[in-house]
This record gives sequence, structure tokens and C-alpha cells, in this order.
Amino acid sequence: MGSNSDAAKLETLARLKRSRAEIQRVLEPPRRVSQEGGGDAFDEGGAGRPNDTFPRSRTMRVLMSARGIGTVGAILGVIFVARPTLMLKLLRVFPAGAVGRFLLVKAVSTIRSRL
Repeated sequence: MGSNSDAAKLETLARLKRSRAEIQRVLEPPRRVSQEGGGDAFDEGGAGRPNDTFPRSRTMRVLMSARGIGTVGAILGVIFVARPTLMLKLLRVFPAGAVGRFLLVKAVSTIRSRL
């Protein structure tokens, strides 16, 4: 009777392991693999580690890049010129100190990388 219980336990553990692997494969985004042409492709077969780069979102990576910061700055400049009252309302909503500190750190890091 003990071996029957052990076999059932091992079978249950094996199903649990397969189930966990399936959940991990579904929930984790595919890893990015850079190609020689400069483009990025997704590695569908890599169900191992998730992408270690931060941020993972393509939108956030664009916004955090130098071009993204410039684009956001240009949009804010247009809002400031076209609708200054809307800009003042936005400044009240966002913590100006934290945003200013972020922009200052981003500018200093960009300058340092160019040296």
C-alpha cells in the first residue's frame, strides 16, 4: 500500500511541475534577442529567464531614451505656448520637484555618456 501512495505522490508532483512550467511560460514575456541587422526579435523558445533589461515595455524604453525625452519636452513646450492655463494645471498635478530632479539626472547622465 505504501508504494501505491508513493507512485501517486510522484505522479502528482510531476503534474504540478508541468503545470508550473506552463504557467511560467505563459506569464513571462519572451526574451528579446538582438539581430545583426540592428532590429530586435523575440525569442519564443526561451522560457527560461525573463528579459533582465529595465524597463521591459517598449513604450517606456522609447520614453526613457534621449529621443523620447526630447519628444515629451517638445509636447510640453507646445502645451505651454498654446494653453498656458492647462500647463499650470498639469504642474499642480505632478510633483515638480521629482520631475525636475529626474530631468536633471537624465541630462547629467547624457552629458557624462558623451564625454
